[in-house]
Amino acid sequence: MINRKKFDFTLLALLVILIVMGCVAIFTASTTTIGDQTSTQNTWWKQIVFAFLALGCIALLIRLPMPVFDVVILPLWLFNLFALVLVLFTPAVNGSHRWFSLGGINIQPSESAKLLTILITARIISREHLTEFKQMAYGFLMMLVPVLLIIIEPDFGTTLVFWCSLLAMLIAAEVPLFYILLMISPVVSVVTSIYWLAIVIWLLVLIFLLMRARLSWVAITVATIANAFVATIMPVFWNGLKDYQQSRILTFVDPMRDPLGAGYQIIQAKIAIGSGAIGGKGWLAGTQKNMNFLPEHHTDFIFSIVGEEFGFIGSMILLGVFFAFFWRLTVVVGELKVKERKIASAGILAYIMFQTFINIGMNIGLVPATGIPLPFISYGGSNLLINTISVGVVLKYLNERGFIK
Repeated sequence: MINRKKFDFTLLALLVILIVMGCVAIFTASTTTIGDQTSTQNTWWKQIVFAFLALGCIALLIRLPMPVFDVVILPLWLFNLFALVLVLFTPAVNGSHRWFSLGGINIQPSESAKLLTILITARIISREHLTEFKQMAYGFLMMLVPVLLIIIEPDFGTTLVFWCSLLAMLIAAEVPLFYILLMISPVVSVVTSIYWLAIVIWLLVLIFLLMRARLSWVAITVATIANAFVATIMPVFWNGLKDYQQSRILTFVDPMRDPLGAGYQIIQAKIAIGSGAIGGKGWLAGTQKNMNFLPEHHTDFIFSIVGEEFGFIGSMILLGVFFAFFWRLTVVVGELKVKERKIASAGILAYIMFQTFINIGMNIGLVPATGIPLPFISYGGSNLLINTISVGVVLKYLNERGFIK
């Protein structure tokens, strides 16, 4: 039952507002108006069905006894891993094996893997008497299993979400920041590998920071050699990427190098947002959408539709709601006292926030096109369901305050 003194109705209200805004955006993205002719695809009412289903799942989750919730996490995670293996044998869609198609509904097991992996990882790294090294090692191993299966699909964008969640969970677990630095240092090494001088500068900065953290010279030497190896091995990794993956990265740097190919989506998305100006072109009046210049405008590039039809004002309103939602989520995560729940909630916050940043950044040309949808806004039943349930888990943790300290 809902504990009215502990339950966060503000967070729930912000969640509902985002879902409603998503349904409105999907309706306009699914509607094509050319002259006097208007046609609407059925994606909008499917999203509404999933919205009610997702909110219903929150109601059931809140009423589920906490011992039962704790017991089912591991079996569900193991079943999800089996589904990630099984989906590899399904027919490919756009070159990827990501979905089960059941009765016209596509189910994507990688979506549920995010939440379940966060929950099971939080349980493991929150155990008492674990050293910081064991927390990092166990967290890495728990994330590695689903990540490898998702890479095979292939779906590289989703794998980034797992690592972002792990970093947030380790920070919530109070792992020293220099350990976090060691974890993210290979990413910086990858970025600096494009120029030898950048590699040298980065390695010198890394050595300085590790010395400030008072690590032993053995640890500093190993970390430096490992990062130098990552930076120098990148050309080999680059040559191992598929042509379309290389094209996405190169086109991100210069979309005009392939304006009718890999750069087409980014260019059209920026045109759509820019043409919306301050007030937008108006409800159902987006020309990039109506003339179908912008592919995937009801999924990955739905933010461009918001920018085109509702303009800068509409985009800022949506961003404002997201900001309020993440601010509230950040505040309530800090209020949780049970270590496992705080770590899990931090992971949930990180993965939803990361997806939001990547999707919007992709629409305005700040990051490469990765295929990550905008949480609660983009069309997709699995995505909406899991994201909403994830917030429902945090709401459940808040509702349980006072019963378990």
